[in-house]
Amino acid sequence: MRALITGGCGFIGSHLAEALLDRGDEVTVVDDLSTGRFENIEHLVGRPGFRFAIETITNETVMDRLISECDIIYHLAAAVGVELIVKDPVRVIETNIKGCEAVLRIGARYRKKVMLASTSEVYGKNEDVPFDEEADRVMGPTTRSRWSYACSKAMDEFLALAYAKQLSLPVVIMRFFNTVGPRQTGRYGMVVPRFVRQALRNEPVTVYGDGQQTRCFTYVEDVVRAIIGLADEPAAVGQVFNIGSTEEVTIEHLARRTIELAQSSSPIVFIPYEKAYEEGFEDMRRRVPDITKIKKLIGWEPQINLDGILERVIAYFRQSQDL
Repeated sequence: MRALITGGCGFIGSHLAEALLDRGDEVTVVDDLSTGRFENIEHLVGRPGFRFAIETITNETVMDRLISECDIIYHLAAAVGVELIVKDPVRVIETNIKGCEAVLRIGARYRKKVMLASTSEVYGKNEDVPFDEEADRVMGPTTRSRWSYACSKAMDEFLALAYAKQLSLPVVIMRFFNTVGPRQTGRYGMVVPRFVRQALRNEPVTVYGDGQQTRCFTYVEDVVRAIIGLADEPAAVGQVFNIGSTEEVTIEHLARRTIELAQSSSPIVFIPYEKAYEEGFEDMRRRVPDITKIKKLIGWEPQINLDGILERVIAYFRQSQDL
């Protein structure tokens, strides 16, 4: 199988590239390095069947060639991270919508399967947890840039499903719930690497808001198993799947557990949302997936619990220069 991974220098993309190579697939990575890092795939350079292109996915000439030469597209390229969403909403919206449209249009030209990465953010402020794939979406006002990422990814989903319905493009949509693990940075507000870095430096661990908002964290290797499992399952085509852990934890507990496992002396400091991001910032209180659908289809469920995730991330930061 010849795979093309957009955003393949990113955190999830680089782990997916490794897994596909390990099972014998040929892998091409395309990434403009706007949020991804070449260091994430540097160890793959020279491996048989691996190649990369440093280019934007909106370059139609390059993408036409790369897509025509692959069997399947894993579309992971996107502008992500709450801080980036707040500080650079134009980049977020344009990258996510224009990039996805280019991939789908060219993919349809050559009838290539598209595995589209989406996000739990699309559920917005819906409080009816756990979320199943047909749950209603509850968005905040357009005057809050916080919701631009969720809406841009929702438009990606609408567009992908439209291509599937109207042009019979084989599409699978994957909604990720807080994927974490080695190689993820806290550069754009990702909470686990930020907490781990602060704890290992014995600096204050900064919790935004009151810390009682809850999330479910999923280890990247579990997520990669889900991606590949769905890609290999013909019955997944045309459908949407949640990919996430159901182990719900408050952000305050996450901070305390990170400090304990890192054997850190860090204090916890609470920072109001308006100081961390912007005036009027809105967040969702709970975000928990219903994974019945994916479990029924391919038998997938996470294997690494929260402590296992934190232990692995702490070990990674201790051994790497990312600290």
